[in-house]
Amino acid sequence: MAHLVSELLTAPLNDLMADARRVRARGTGTLVTYSPKVFVPLTTLCRDVCGYCTFARPPRRGERAYLTEDEVLAIARAGAEAGCTEALFTLGDRPEARYRVAREELAALGCATTLEYLARCARRVLDETGLLPHLNPGVMTREELAALRPVAASMGLMLETTAERLAARGGPHWASPDKVPARRLETMRLAGELAIPFTSGILVGIGETREERIEALLALRELAGERGHLREVIVQNFRAKPGTRMADRPDATVEEHLWSVAVARIVLGPDVHVQAPPNLAYDDFPLLLDAGIDDWGGVSPVTVDHVNPEAPWPAVERLREACRSRGLELAPRLPLYPEHVADLERWADPAVAPAIRRAADAHGLAREDRWAPGEPVSVPFVVGRDPAPVGLLGEELGEEELVRLFAARGRERERVFAAADALRRETCGDDVTYVVTRNVQYTNVCYFRCGFCAFSKGKLAENLRGPAYLVPEEEIVRRVEEAWERGATEVCLQGGIHPSFTGDYYAGVVSAIKDAVPGIHVHAFSALEVWQGAATLGLDLEPYLTRLRDLGLGSLPGTAAEILDDEVRAIICPDKVTTDQWLEVHGAAHAVGLRSNVTIMFGHVERTVHWARHLLRARAQQARSGGFTELVPLPFVPMEAPIYLKGRARRGPTFGETLLLHAVARLALHPSITNIQASWVKLGPEGVRQALAAGVNDLGGTLMNESISRAAGSEWGQELPPEAMEELIRSAGRRPRQRTTTYGTPPREQVRRSFGAAPLAEPLNPPVRDAGLRRPGKLLRPAALAG
Repeated sequence: MAHLVSELLTAPLNDLMADARRVRARGTGTLVTYSPKVFVPLTTLCRDVCGYCTFARPPRRGERAYLTEDEVLAIARAGAEAGCTEALFTLGDRPEARYRVAREELAALGCATTLEYLARCARRVLDETGLLPHLNPGVMTREELAALRPVAASMGLMLETTAERLAARGGPHWASPDKVPARRLETMRLAGELAIPFTSGILVGIGETREERIEALLALRELAGERGHLREVIVQNFRAKPGTRMADRPDATVEEHLWSVAVARIVLGPDVHVQAPPNLAYDDFPLLLDAGIDDWGGVSPVTVDHVNPEAPWPAVERLREACRSRGLELAPRLPLYPEHVADLERWADPAVAPAIRRAADAHGLAREDRWAPGEPVSVPFVVGRDPAPVGLLGEELGEEELVRLFAARGRERERVFAAADALRRETCGDDVTYVVTRNVQYTNVCYFRCGFCAFSKGKLAENLRGPAYLVPEEEIVRRVEEAWERGATEVCLQGGIHPSFTGDYYAGVVSAIKDAVPGIHVHAFSALEVWQGAATLGLDLEPYLTRLRDLGLGSLPGTAAEILDDEVRAIICPDKVTTDQWLEVHGAAHAVGLRSNVTIMFGHVERTVHWARHLLRARAQQARSGGFTELVPLPFVPMEAPIYLKGRARRGPTFGETLLLHAVARLALHPSITNIQASWVKLGPEGVRQALAAGVNDLGGTLMNESISRAAGSEWGQELPPEAMEELIRSAGRRPRQRTTTYGTPPREQVRRSFGAAPLAEPLNPPVRDAGLRRPGKLLRPAALAG
């Protein structure tokens, strides 16, 4: 340790900064973050009298000691409207211990302490605005920390220094009992025991030596290593302020600040985030990047920095430009870091975790946009044109490479889009295909318990919309006949798993359809329906699928795939088919000559590594059996989904994540799966236009009826007729082409019928009790057949 200290004290500044950048690259790569926040100065009273502080001041006649709850909420609501995710509560230490006015006002508020009032205000901000409270109330006991944990996403306490001599008379911490280093370190230690995500930091230039600065950083490193709760260390430079005891002390120099930042990065290593406030560096703030920071801290579009009101925050675009000038990309974050977001069961109180999930993206950062699948809102950005594409594709892309591509932002993300678009043009040309189809969801009764599903009904399912129904076979046939008259070449059949269904039910439906409309392609039954159907008849998969094929089944939809990773499936669909079972069904279908597609539903509880594994498993299955016609990314529609309403899922993917998944899938699956489809039901017209510039060549079906996405809250329509579909495609500068399910050319007569089709008759969805179905004597779930 003495050797390290000696090296840090003697190395040239440029060498230290270069080393610091290398350490940063090992941790966060090219990513630099900031927290969009509002500053809530709950009280400026404080029992401490630090020599450099203008935030804390004695009470003034006629002024309140504390912000009112309405004032706090007004600040928070303004921040929420401006796109902030953090409410930073800053206040003095225990003002009631020093000032009678504080005690009296707290009593009038019905509170015994400032911390009690802080908890009340933080709870209201969390519940009424969705902003995540970050609390800085000073030194606390274990009991006080525990009492605040249910209302805070994170907390913070600046160590400032470990130099006790600075508390002597005349020093910056004289007459400030809460600035004793041991007390502050003990608060941080207790926060670690309680699994509270925490921030700390040092002050540079208040009279400490360089050796003492290193000593403070080593103390923080030890704390971070013990519990993992301390993920951020701020290196803040002293700025003299008029009216303080230290008004005549010189500011910390730029060089001294850069030295301290670089040393902090080297001492703390790649796993602790190093922050320096850009507003206190004035126009020199870009130099902080050269010294190894990976975070700018809180930046507010609404409130000033109440601790340093003389120093306005630079605009976010200036921060972004500074980052890009050094090959770095800026991203918003939450008050807690992705390392903590990845394990909210440990790091967040159950009362706070739902709000964190709603605010987070797949990386554990803050959502970069307000877009959500299925909502009729404008897309947040437009895909750029003609940047240099990335150069990897197909088998060159393993799990590590895919995860890196999914993390792309800014210019790198544009390069991924460009590569996908170029590969699409080379592979598929400029045609955008679609199929005239009708969706028939024959029942919404299901005895499986998928947490994301707002469509199914039943005693074991979430009952959210409408009555339970079962479409009679004759009504299914009528809808297919109507679809054929309207130019359809495909009917897509899917539904819940009714407990009375056997494999004979599915066979009967296929037979009835093909008897009535021999020319229609039957695209039907998820892997779950096939597995359950075979199980009820005691058949292996291939014999059962052969029977369905011989009756007229043409292909399988790739639904029920969700995320092909059992870690995720255990959360979102624990009693559904496993990853291996899903792949087994589709492998068996391919073996008997049936084609299928593969879907991926993303934006709920999974991480980007799960996206990568899903694509790799689909690619491997295609290498084995070769029957997938396309990949269909399906953004999770959260609005009515039970798992979202219970606070256990994110708010769907961001728009950037949605486009990236389509683009990266194009690169990863080439050349084995050459068609990438976008769901117009979930993306909407403008989202589709952008997806067509990011590797997409197919828009799926016209649908005629769609219930599943709408039940989850999607507000896009039930049908996009060929006229509208082709207008949308042409508006993106591409050529529309109708296709069959397997990408052939549809009969000319059907194409003609599809334009100017008559309106649909009102569909019949009679209550399920009218069907008179009976449960089979022995009903096996797919899990019972595993192995």
